[in-house]
Amino acid sequence: MNPNTQATATAADAPPRSHPRAFEPVTLVLTIVLSVLGALIGIVLITTLGVSPNTAVIGALVAMLIGRIPIGVLARMRSQHRQNLVQSAISGSTFAAANSLLTPIAVPFALGRNDLVWPMLGGAVIGLAVDSWVLFRVFDSKLLPATGSWPAGIAAAETIKVGDTGGRKAVLLGVSAVVGFVGALFKLPTSAAGVGFLGNIWALAMFGIGLTIGQYAPDFGFDLGARHVPHGLMIGAGLVALVQALLLMRTRKGGAAAAAGAKAAGAKATGGAGAAAGPDADGGRTVEAPQLRRGLLEGMALFLCGAVVVAIGGGVVGGLSLPALVGWVLLAGVAAIVHQLIVGLAAMHSGWFPAFAVTLIFLIIGLVLHIPTVPLALLVGYTASTGPAFADLGYDFKAGWLLRRDAAPWRPFELEGRRQQYLAQLVGFGVALVVVAIAWKTFFSDGKVPPVAEVYVTTIKTGLEPGTMTTMLLWAIPGALVQLLGGPSRQMGVLLATGLLVATPQAGWMVLGALVVRQLYTRWRRRGVTDPAAREESDEQAENDLSLVGAGLVAGSSLNDVGQLTKAL
Repeated sequence: MNPNTQATATAADAPPRSHPRAFEPVTLVLTIVLSVLGALIGIVLITTLGVSPNTAVIGALVAMLIGRIPIGVLARMRSQHRQNLVQSAISGSTFAAANSLLTPIAVPFALGRNDLVWPMLGGAVIGLAVDSWVLFRVFDSKLLPATGSWPAGIAAAETIKVGDTGGRKAVLLGVSAVVGFVGALFKLPTSAAGVGFLGNIWALAMFGIGLTIGQYAPDFGFDLGARHVPHGLMIGAGLVALVQALLLMRTRKGGAAAAAGAKAAGAKATGGAGAAAGPDADGGRTVEAPQLRRGLLEGMALFLCGAVVVAIGGGVVGGLSLPALVGWVLLAGVAAIVHQLIVGLAAMHSGWFPAFAVTLIFLIIGLVLHIPTVPLALLVGYTASTGPAFADLGYDFKAGWLLRRDAAPWRPFELEGRRQQYLAQLVGFGVALVVVAIAWKTFFSDGKVPPVAEVYVTTIKTGLEPGTMTTMLLWAIPGALVQLLGGPSRQMGVLLATGLLVATPQAGWMVLGALVVRQLYTRWRRRGVTDPAAREESDEQAENDLSLVGAGLVAGSSLNDVGQLTKAL
């Protein structure tokens, strides 16, 4: 082997003194190339199959393979942190192109208003930009903690880690990925089983119950979707979740002093601040209540500004009276931030986000308020542009957080790494915008329009059946009660409504079955262990094993989703 190549590879494996940069030439070139691929995959699948796959695992695998090419400059991609930057960008470009950009502009196109496509694209770009900015500001807060599930993030991180470590973990992850891939080939939602091995048991139990009820209710002559029961539950749960989020923004008296004391105690126990490694030893969360409050308030202000731009560009200003225009702007801004929060919370706990259904709720509210057709279509498109990128960036930050946990000192490395991930995703978003701007006319002219956009337009044209809003408000009551009972850490009401809304066949059994296996495996590992410390260690090891299994199942299912590209073409 060339000694220079060997030295470069060794240097790449060594712990970095500072986090790799998103704009390093090799990383940037690879990021742009894979982001183009991700954007095309997203556009093709959303317009043909109505789905947008998570391409993060694909990006991680490609980056790992390139890092093994025996060329000095490419060996830099052996760094887990560079691989994390690349996978962040490709997944961001996929969701941005498919969900945040193409779907919103498809709404005015399906309505027959081609002249509104470009103004809507401008509004969608603002929604996408604010979406990602807010998540960057509030990730690892009490509302959206890094310790949350974020299943796709765990899958990406474990894929990257086992590429270097190998051994038992690689075998376990690899076998689980094969099972996930094969199961998905046979139309089994193996990603749902993977989610069941990750995260809060209460939240996932409600998700599984919702999925199961949603699947079997029509067999008993009760079509939940047609009666808008899940939408009502989500309204109630979403309102309570919003109040809970506002309460988390409070700065409790003595909170700052307690956090400072905990940080000092951790530093003392580890021999000084410089020796601290990992989140627990370095003061816990990186975003406290004041930062969370600022981030959400900034997001609300920016979403309102974006709504004004959409109103001007889409001609809403000339079609509504001044009071109606002010109301439209306020509704659009509130819809955007509520949509992103509900989608983000659902994605964090379950790995699934009900973006279509939550957008439909605001569409129904618009119909109840008798908003004219064109302003309502623009409202729907603007709302739809938020949420998916918010959730996807959460997955990627989770992956980076897991990969950076052993850094010392941890906090500055974590914050810089998160910033570099954000910059990498901005590159992915920019690529997605260019691809959508070039390709939308060709796809739409061939009749390839995202199915959800056609559903939105059909609903706008046909209107509501009598009593729809009353039904939704009645079902909002139990949704609110369940959410209140579970509290902000479990999001039981939001997850129950999410399960009812997505209602994927067999997914409920997959989630609930995984939860049963999870409990049985944990108890089996405990057998004969009586010492509390040993039991705690046994439970931790069980969780580690099950996390690998869950990550493998999610990764395998994601690979199958991307493989659907050949079917779409």
